[in-house]
Amino acid sequence: MLCAVGAPVPVALAQGSLSDTYSGEDLVDSGKQFFGSASQGLASVVERAVSQFGLPNGYILGEDAGGALFAGARYGEGVLHTRNAGEFNIFWQGPSIGFDVGGDGSKVMMLVYNLSQVSDTLGRFAGVDGSAYVLGGFGMTVLKRGNVVMVPIRSGVGARLGINVGYLKFTNEPTWNPF
Repeated sequence: MLCAVGAPVPVALAQGSLSDTYSGEDLVDSGKQFFGSASQGLASVVERAVSQFGLPNGYILGEDAGGALFAGARYGEGVLHTRNAGEFNIFWQGPSIGFDVGGDGSKVMMLVYNLSQVSDTLGRFAGVDGSAYVLGGFGMTVLKRGNVVMVPIRSGVGARLGINVGYLKFTNEPTWNPF
């Protein structure tokens, strides 16, 4: 993580179109390698996302953690994968508010749609999240900013119950400020 903080911002953040997409099979294969033994429910969640939004032209593999007592926060980090521009470190953090209590830690695969350049992933993406689990499982959320849509698919552990509204702010450097 210290190397990522000191690394310069990649020149490719300003590059052109990222039109090549990933097939559902590509995503499931990457997810199975990443999630390991917890990957049984992954195929059905990816299938649902692809049927609803089409084929993504990027995806993020990472980890995050969050907690809430009516107001909450989430922090995470991962690697953005694209076919045309390569791989880039990305970080996210954000506040939430709602009827939500508990905490969780997750491995995350975020499908990224309508990505024209890597810098389109940076900024605030708003969404609604609902959680109801005691030990773990797979869950899917939809976040949107402009034309870019991100669909985080989480597999985690913890105890969380509720629904909240908030946003995730994606950056190329880590920060503790969720706003």
